[in-house]
Amino acid sequence: MLRRQLLLSLVLCFSRSLVAADNSSSLSYDVFQYVDPLIGSANGGNVFAGASLPYGMAKAVADTDSDSNQGGFTLDGSNITGFSTMHDSGTGGNPSLGNFALFPYTSCANDTVDGCVYPKKARKIPYVNGSVQASPGYFGLTLQSGIQVDMTTAQHTSLFRFQFPATRASSPLILMDLTDLSDSRQDNATITVDESTGRMTGSGRFLPSFGSGDYVLYFCADFKSTAKLRDNGIFVDSRASADVKHLKISRSINGYPLPGGAFVRFEAPPDDTILARVGVSFISSDQACSNAESEIPDFDFDATHSAAVSIWREKLSPIRVSREGVNSSLLTSFYSSIYRTMINPQDYTGENPLWQSSEPYFDSLYCIWDLFRSTLPFLTLVDPSTVTRIVRSLIDTQQHLGWLPDCRMSLCKGYTQGGSNADNVLADAFVKGLTDGIDWEAGYAAVQKDAEEEPYDWSNEGRGGLLSWKSLHYIPVQDFDYLGFGTMTRSISRTLEYSYNDFAISQIARGLNKTADAEKYEESSRYWQNLFKKDQTSYLNGTNTGFVGFFQPRYLNQTWGFQDPLTCSNIDTSGRACSLQNDGAETFESSIWEYQFFVPHDMATLVTLLGGPSQFVRRLDYLHDQGITYIGNEPAFLTVYQYHYAGRPGKSAQRVHFYIPSYFQPTPDGLPGNDDSGTMGAFVAMSMMGLFPNPGQNVYFITPPFFPHVEIRSPLTNRTATVRVKNFDPTYRSIYIQSATLDGRPYAKNWIDHSFFTEGKELVLTLGRNESSWGTRPEDLPPSLSTRGGANLEARWSEDMPSYAVGTHHVRDHLSYHARALRGKHFDIYT
Repeated sequence: MLRRQLLLSLVLCFSRSLVAADNSSSLSYDVFQYVDPLIGSANGGNVFAGASLPYGMAKAVADTDSDSNQGGFTLDGSNITGFSTMHDSGTGGNPSLGNFALFPYTSCANDTVDGCVYPKKARKIPYVNGSVQASPGYFGLTLQSGIQVDMTTAQHTSLFRFQFPATRASSPLILMDLTDLSDSRQDNATITVDESTGRMTGSGRFLPSFGSGDYVLYFCADFKSTAKLRDNGIFVDSRASADVKHLKISRSINGYPLPGGAFVRFEAPPDDTILARVGVSFISSDQACSNAESEIPDFDFDATHSAAVSIWREKLSPIRVSREGVNSSLLTSFYSSIYRTMINPQDYTGENPLWQSSEPYFDSLYCIWDLFRSTLPFLTLVDPSTVTRIVRSLIDTQQHLGWLPDCRMSLCKGYTQGGSNADNVLADAFVKGLTDGIDWEAGYAAVQKDAEEEPYDWSNEGRGGLLSWKSLHYIPVQDFDYLGFGTMTRSISRTLEYSYNDFAISQIARGLNKTADAEKYEESSRYWQNLFKKDQTSYLNGTNTGFVGFFQPRYLNQTWGFQDPLTCSNIDTSGRACSLQNDGAETFESSIWEYQFFVPHDMATLVTLLGGPSQFVRRLDYLHDQGITYIGNEPAFLTVYQYHYAGRPGKSAQRVHFYIPSYFQPTPDGLPGNDDSGTMGAFVAMSMMGLFPNPGQNVYFITPPFFPHVEIRSPLTNRTATVRVKNFDPTYRSIYIQSATLDGRPYAKNWIDHSFFTEGKELVLTLGRNESSWGTRPEDLPPSLSTRGGANLEARWSEDMPSYAVGTHHVRDHLSYHARALRGKHFDIYT
């Protein structure tokens, strides 16, 4: 069945686009031709499609009235409500930012300012089909009023160009609205317009989209035109006045923010053009003005755009692939995915009013439960200096606010989805050698605090249930937690994630020669086993699946509860949200069926626990073939590659070549779910490169890339790693590795470590149409905590399987158990 699906998906892909015209093997082409920011701008991708610098704070785009306008613009025929400067990309939850939107008119009815329509819901207008254009650093479209709007950005400033139809622009007006995408404005907002220059300054207080608290944002808008400024003033609701220049507006009427803002009106421009420069700041309107004046001093649209393009070219430069025989749609998917990884997080350095610090500050970490899986490991390859600054920002945030964030947006604390996943981010950076300016002793203190101290509000940071964690060695369902508060659900997924978080901590501890701590957290990283119920069965449509042994909830008194292993899965028809709502689900955004594979640090034990390699592969196959998992959500990513741990890397290759391009197409509706700050993009990019990470560890799974030649230049060492394919098959039928060499020597392991990239090694893969014995031996498998190397390929479930004693510190000897299978081989990459 899978093979037929694979072939069908390939046929569909090839029918959409011709093979790239240039079949040369040169890597010196312009990648911009393959970057499409509109991918994911429809059908719930929630991608920011507008103009931005890499990690830029200013993000300019047209805002729509779509139900899925989290990224501002949606290419789904929705109406345009305005053009704003602040946005996030690919997020779920409520729409975020979209503050202080501009909106243009060619003229007002009866030549009076009251003749224009001001409220957002009333003024919205369609855009001209086919007029939307987007590229790195640029976005533009034409409104049905005939006004063409283009935009580009600097770091904290947007530049909008309004080009009016000559026959209708008798006295154009541009308004600025004191609102945001989700109409969350709080308290009082203010705006002042300078009578002589038209400069607008002001601020508003708003709510974050997936967190607690609020934030104040300031702006400074200037206008430039060859035409004379006719008048300006403020508007409230549907009325305007050129006599009033300052407005302080209340929060709302009946819960909806009262429309209000300011306007400028010009005489007819001789060149039909008005430029609007909008600076933003979280510090003050003065700083917003200073940002704008220093970043775009001359209102030069072409120069600003050109500077943005240059920055994007540099950021996209580390990776090049050969186009020979490769479908152009795949190239577009690949480079567009890389582009999206650099939209969020956002660099707010110098714009943090919460504390004084010389350290970097990054925001829009949306959320780290997603980011740690692919986005940040990918950026560690292509932009390690930015990841280093993000790590420093995380540590600095902990030092000033007390806890590492698990989610953060708009200066606010986001909701914790599972464990303390910044621990995984710091461990990933640590094991991959990032050091520049990072205080790793402070970093270790931060992650250790996550494991040892419970915050009062663990719905926003840290971990809850630590008394139970330390005494029972699992998170109980219906836990008794009097130390703090949070959503009392997700006991299974939190137990599994806390276990992995502790393993992450142990890696940093070992690297810092804190041996006792390393052993302690390695021990607690095994607590996941305490929720494994070895006699639990699972049914699908009333039929026993034939698999025995699943995680289950467990009470304080150590008795078992029950959750159907298919609850919260992609095929669950119960309608349960399985999110942060208190609906009783003990797994988050995923089922027990999927979470049974989330033991990234000790897959050797898990493989044995689930019945050995053959049964493990059958379970993974069932997960994918029955549609229990869904590739549009991040927990699915690692399951694509976990066949490697059972000695079946060819199955991983088969899966990834099915999911791409079946579920990822270079079209506005081409993403299977919201992009989650580039995590979908990073999954696609690394999968197509043929090197996917086990995030938080020094492990990359090897699968055949989608290109005959891949080069990854390390910005840290300026050395270039190469993956070269022999017998590359443009039809992707030959997707199984037959043999490999690393720097010219035979290489049988089905994984590599980070030195491949930093030392610029060459991996050559010979492909064929059938699975081979390559990468299948115990010594070829990725390392696990219990083995420090491969898995036991002979073991089956038995009562002698090592278990973790509940409520004690007794651990049977995992290492000696698996050492017998390794025939004396020892692979210790953790020490």
